[in-house]
Amino acid sequence: MELTALLAELCRLGGSDLHLVSGSVPRFRVDGYLRPMESPKLTSQDMSRLTESLLTEVQHHQVTQTGEWDGAYSVPAIGRFRIHVYTQRGSLAMAIRTVSGKIPTFEELGLPPIVEELMRKPQGLILVTGPTGSGKSTTLASMLDRVNEERHAHIISLEDPIEILHSHKKSLVSQMEVGSDIREFQAALKGILRQDPDVVFLGELRDLETIQAALTMAETGHLTVATLHTNSAIHTLTRLVSVFPPHHQQEIRIQLSMVLEGILAQRLLPRSEGKGRVLALEILIPSPAIRNLIREDKIHQMYSMMQTGQAQYGMQTMNQALADLAGQGMISSKLAMGLTTLPEELSKLLDRTGRDRLGAMSLARLRPRM
Repeated sequence: MELTALLAELCRLGGSDLHLVSGSVPRFRVDGYLRPMESPKLTSQDMSRLTESLLTEVQHHQVTQTGEWDGAYSVPAIGRFRIHVYTQRGSLAMAIRTVSGKIPTFEELGLPPIVEELMRKPQGLILVTGPTGSGKSTTLASMLDRVNEERHAHIISLEDPIEILHSHKKSLVSQMEVGSDIREFQAALKGILRQDPDVVFLGELRDLETIQAALTMAETGHLTVATLHTNSAIHTLTRLVSVFPPHHQQEIRIQLSMVLEGILAQRLLPRSEGKGRVLALEILIPSPAIRNLIREDKIHQMYSMMQTGQAQYGMQTMNQALADLAGQGMISSKLAMGLTTLPEELSKLLDRTGRDRLGAMSLARLRPRM
C-alpha cells in the first residue's frame, strides 16, 4: 500500500481527509463522514514505511524528538495536501487533508456581500472562527485572493504550513512558513511590521502573545485577518479577553472595541441531498452600540443586536443561518435542530421560514400565465 495511491483515492472520492493509524484500515472523510477502505489493516511497520517515504531525515528526527510533524506535500497530477504526523500507542500515525489547487471564489463558498466589504477595509481586525474542519483555511485563502485581485497592496501571510500557493496579482504576496522560512511563530510576529505590510494573514491566534500582536497590527493601520477555534462570535470575544490577566482585561476590551471589524463564525454541514457540504455562517459586525458593549463588558447583550442587525449591518446569528439553509432545502430541519444551542428560537424561525416559503409558492401559482 503506497501513500501516493492512497492520496489518489482520496481525491477520486472527493474526500477532505485521510486517516492512517496502525491497527485500522485507512479511513477517508467524505462529506463529513469517515468511510473505511476495503483493505487489510495497517500495521506499525506499514506506518513506519509510509512516513519514511514522506519525511526527510531532518523531519523524521523532529518526529522522534517531539512526537509530531506538520507540513505540506505535493504530488504531481494528484494534488497538494496538509499532513500531520503524530504518534499514538507508540506507533506513527497520519492525518492528511486535501488542499484545493483552485482557490474558490466568494460566490462558490456562499460568502455574503458583507465579507467583500470587510476585505476592502483599510485597517482593523477580522476573525474567522469555527471548529477543526469547518473550512477556515479555505475561507482565508479566498479572502486573501480577493484582496490580491482588487488591491495594490503588500500581503503577508504567516502559515504553519503553507497550504495554498498564491501568485502575485495586483498585490505582492509574501507567504512565510513556520519551521521553514521562520523558526518560530512568535518571533516572526516581531519582524512582520518591518516588512511594510498592508494586509496581514496570521492564521490561528494561539495564545496571549499572538492575540496581542494581532490587536497591535490592526491598531497601527494594517488590515489583519486571523482564525480562532471558537464556535460563535460571542464566544470569540469572551475568549480574546479571558486569556489576559484580570488587571489587563479592560485595556484589551477598549483596544478590541476600536479595532474589530468583523467576526465570521462558520460550520460546514452535509447537504440534504447527501452530496457535498454547505457553509453556515454567523456574522458579527461591530456597530457603534456593539463597540460600546465590548468596552463596558456587556458581551452577553450582543445577541439581540445580531438578531436585528441583518438589514442595516449584514449581521446574522447561527440560528438565522440554519433557518435560511433549511428554508432553501439545502440542509434538513432535523440537522439544524441538532446543531443549535437555542432550539426554541430556531423552531420559531423554521416555522416562519416555512410559512414564507409556502406563501411565495401560493403567490406564484396565483400569477396569471402569459
